Amino acid sequence: MSRSKRLIVIAFALAGPVPAGRAADDKAALAFFESKIRPALVKHCYECHSEDSKKLGGKLRLDTKEMTLKGGESGPALVAGKPEESILIHALKWEDSLEMPPDEPLSPAVIADFEKWIAMGAADPRTGPPVPVSPPAETKTTHWSFQPVRNPPVPTVKNAEWPRSEVDRFLLAEIEKAGLKPTGDASAEVLVRRLSFDLTGLAPSYDRVQSFVADFKTRGDAAVADLVDEWLASPHFGERWGRHWLDVARYGESNGNDGLSRNATFPHAWRYRDYVIDAYNEDRPVDVFVREQIAGDLMTAKDDAERDRQLVATGFLALGAKPAKAMNENFDMDVIDDQIAVVGSGILGISVACARCHDHKHDPIPTRDYYALAGIFKSTETMWGMAAHEGLTAPSTDLHVLKTAPKWSPPAGFVETVVPIQSDTGKPKPIPKSKWPEGTPLAMGARDRPAPEDARINLKGESTKLGDRVPRGFLSACVMPGEKVVEKRSDSGRLELAEWITRPDHPLTARVYVNRVWQHLFGDGLVATPDDFGIYGAKPTHPGLLDFLATRFVKMHGWSTKALIRELVLTRTYQLDSTADPELLEADPDNRLLTRHLRRRLDAEAIRDRLLTASGQLDPTRPDGSVIRHRDIMVQLAGNLHEPSRHRSVYLCYLRNSPPPELAPFDLPDALGVAGKRETSASPAQSLFFLNSPIVVEQSRLLAHKLITPGRSDEAIATDAIRRIFARDALDGEIARTLSLVRDADAQLSDRQPDAKLRREWAWATACQALLATNEFRYVD
Repeated sequence: MSRSKRLIVIAFALAGPVPAGRAADDKAALAFFESKIRPALVKHCYECHSEDSKKLGGKLRLDTKEMTLKGGESGPALVAGKPEESILIHALKWEDSLEMPPDEPLSPAVIADFEKWIAMGAADPRTGPPVPVSPPAETKTTHWSFQPVRNPPVPTVKNAEWPRSEVDRFLLAEIEKAGLKPTGDASAEVLVRRLSFDLTGLAPSYDRVQSFVADFKTRGDAAVADLVDEWLASPHFGERWGRHWLDVARYGESNGNDGLSRNATFPHAWRYRDYVIDAYNEDRPVDVFVREQIAGDLMTAKDDAERDRQLVATGFLALGAKPAKAMNENFDMDVIDDQIAVVGSGILGISVACARCHDHKHDPIPTRDYYALAGIFKSTETMWGMAAHEGLTAPSTDLHVLKTAPKWSPPAGFVETVVPIQSDTGKPKPIPKSKWPEGTPLAMGARDRPAPEDARINLKGESTKLGDRVPRGFLSACVMPGEKVVEKRSDSGRLELAEWITRPDHPLTARVYVNRVWQHLFGDGLVATPDDFGIYGAKPTHPGLLDFLATRFVKMHGWSTKALIRELVLTRTYQLDSTADPELLEADPDNRLLTRHLRRRLDAEAIRDRLLTASGQLDPTRPDGSVIRHRDIMVQLAGNLHEPSRHRSVYLCYLRNSPPPELAPFDLPDALGVAGKRETSASPAQSLFFLNSPIVVEQSRLLAHKLITPGRSDEAIATDAIRRIFARDALDGEIARTLSLVRDADAQLSDRQPDAKLRREWAWATACQALLATNEFRYVD
């Protein structure tokens, strides 16, 4: 390790608070189990390896922690921390004559989740008796999420002076039942930073913090309301909240590995990204937002601009990762399965796709319901484009041609890098011409096929083994009388599906969306499994509050995201401090009662944006398109497609299996499926990122260069550095520690750099990097 890096490592302790460490690791590991492992066990393993199994396979039970560790006939199922030595992993990979599940292996992504879970230590909260795998039939028909949304009365509370809103009353009532009291209010300094990151994803400047603190002292809650309104109106709001939706929409700018190690770009996916950001900035009602994405091409439009917007919105159905077409008779149904999954898990919070091969094992979704939906998407033409001109990956399709979007022409000095495609003979093929004129604006999306048709059940999920034909329709668990099938048989039924999903009285749509918003503001949803409102998903911690909010969201706020967010961030609960007395932490360790705010690590995009903001390098404008907008190519043949950028992270190139390197260490979703809740890990790779990453080193150098001006004292430089990085004044002793680090760095660099001016800049760059690497920089209270 170089001297400068040794200094930075030492500086971690000098420059700020110590990371949460093991506690954060444990919480992340448990969250990973709940989000990735438990659902996979229930879906794929419990039928043969649980207390309720008709025949226990290999005498192995996987429905409790104790039984999993005990193992079966072949010994313990896993060795914590050592996936390569775990029998479970060998069985999932169909190695050593072990095959789980027996019908077909799990996807590589799911197996990788099990490997990661075991490598993390195999955290497992399943203590006590196992949850039954097959719930009684009456549970399926009475499950809370399929029941009508009710509008419960606001509860009364003992401390009537504490709540600022009806939301507060729902929460305080439960806190008082538990004999507890909420923690104190957050300071103005903490609140302004919290609001800035939650509403815009950006750090506030030092001056903005100071002006708000002064305003808050004078006007109190009115100052908070004005600040909230200002940031809700900011174009950065859509960039922040649009990114949340892109996780749900499994947004990616390439297909990902198709199973043949091919990864075709999606050159026009960025238009959907911009559509989502604009929708949030314009506060498009969520019912309209959903209808446009499912059936925008079938909606009426007042002009060409609105028509273009609606066509781009249907990219939602075309963005999914697809397996290779070659030797895959199920390709068309695989595409449909992805569409059912994103509509089911993303919008309805139900894993409908589990019913492709057989009736859903725990949710009330029979196979016939799956194929009723499949008929709708079978009658839809999915338009992803040329698939890099490689038929083995996917057949080429048409694209929407837009009327009002400007044509693209290469910028001055542009030179395209062409990587030859190798033919089967080993000789380069010529990179084929596009079927569209140069620069015609194009968009991925969907449209109805000329002759819609119902789907036939695929026996065991195989397209070549056909069963009964099922009329196109909707989920029977949610259907009101007279609404079971598509009425207009000459259309695909997508518009009817979209209208059914966005009915004001639909039991799932508003609940699921409100829960997503709550999660992004409070850290955890009222339902902890935002993509699964089914029987084995988490139950709501505050069911009355969830229905109260869903009712207001539809009837009072008119499906307005901004109105919902405004209501929530102005509650006293949102504005609580994240610190609490030890007694309160012990009584409510997981904060299920919301007795305090949760301290959260910033997500990948916010960390990178904060780095660029601190150094003064962030370009807050929207770039034109994407770096691959003209590149219909295979990612694996093109070298590094990630170009340096000063724009916000949401505008980086999100290639599947090749994510932006500046974001990869911080739990970026893989975009292979709906990701309503990101993992939040605390790994060594994240610390190494702040030690070695080129972007951190470069931004530290640029910040140091900006701070050092002729005649400026070291004390003034340290004061300014802390203000730029943390948006606050230095704490007691912080200036002295920073200057001590600079002196040590300067001394150790003296034999390498005789130029005192350059050495001083290098020393300050070391100090800046140490400050950027602190816990405080990547967490928000």
